[in-house]
Amino acid sequence: MSGLLALLDDVAAIAKVAAASLDDIAAQATKAGTKAAALVIDDAAVTPQYTHGFEASRELPIVWRIAKGSIRNKLLILLPAGLLLSAFLPSMITPLLMLGGSYLCFEGAEKVLHKFLKHDESHDEADHEVSDPAHLEEEKIAGAIKTDFILSAEIMTVALAAIPESNIWMEATVLASVGVGITVLVYGGVAIIVKADDLGLLMAARGKFAPARKLGRWIVKVMPTFMNLLTLVGTVAMLWVGGSIIIHGLEVLGFGWLGHLIHEWAVAVGHLVPKMTGFIEWSVTALLDGIFGIALGAAIIPLATKVIAPLWAKVAKLRG
Repeated sequence: MSGLLALLDDVAAIAKVAAASLDDIAAQATKAGTKAAALVIDDAAVTPQYTHGFEASRELPIVWRIAKGSIRNKLLILLPAGLLLSAFLPSMITPLLMLGGSYLCFEGAEKVLHKFLKHDESHDEADHEVSDPAHLEEEKIAGAIKTDFILSAEIMTVALAAIPESNIWMEATVLASVGVGITVLVYGGVAIIVKADDLGLLMAARGKFAPARKLGRWIVKVMPTFMNLLTLVGTVAMLWVGGSIIIHGLEVLGFGWLGHLIHEWAVAVGHLVPKMTGFIEWSVTALLDGIFGIALGAAIIPLATKVIAPLWAKVAKLRG
């Protein structure tokens, strides 16, 4: 009997350790995921555009295929690569973060410039009309998965940098949790977004009660504005996160003067509003990080479009 009680005590102890480990994993995954929250917003803002122009019946299948590609990107490529970096080349994490941050600044600045420059979409529409829908769908999905790979790489790197030093199994479990959780969050949200107007039309046309029909009409009316707002938030998030990643990376590499200067300015402005000092300091820091991000992104655009893009096109042509 005493042996059985001792065994039960051991089982209870193991269960407590396992529960504590699960709590630790959940806490670390939540913290790491929070660090990548702005990137998640951008990912959710970018993806719905890949369903534009297709029949309503194809929207959810397209989202599902992109989501599966995203899971493969995160779990089969980026997670092992991140663990190898953490184990053998941890010094490369900051430079890679900065590279990803530079890409975010470039993307954000390009979106801002695109917004203010005229763009003739007639050729794009013509291409959509003459292209085979199935072939066009494959191209769109392939392009979305490539874009997702870049954003996922940044998400996973940010998450990896946020995980306290631990064993490889803990890091793998946390990264996998972040990858799966963020993918479900992003593409679940995207699925809701792309079908919201259809739901609104259905409610407006077939709702049994006047409030339901009114809500349906409101959903249809507000969705274009919501999509524009989501795109704006995603762009702002890219510039803010990209700029802050670069500035923090410079501090890690020993070039902290810009970060210190921004901090001093934020503190000085924060002291002007004693009752809201913390919020004001954060807001000023985020604003200055974003301004730095758009300036850096604008400086990168000529390099990316005139040098990197043509070289990449030649490499892709050689591979083909």
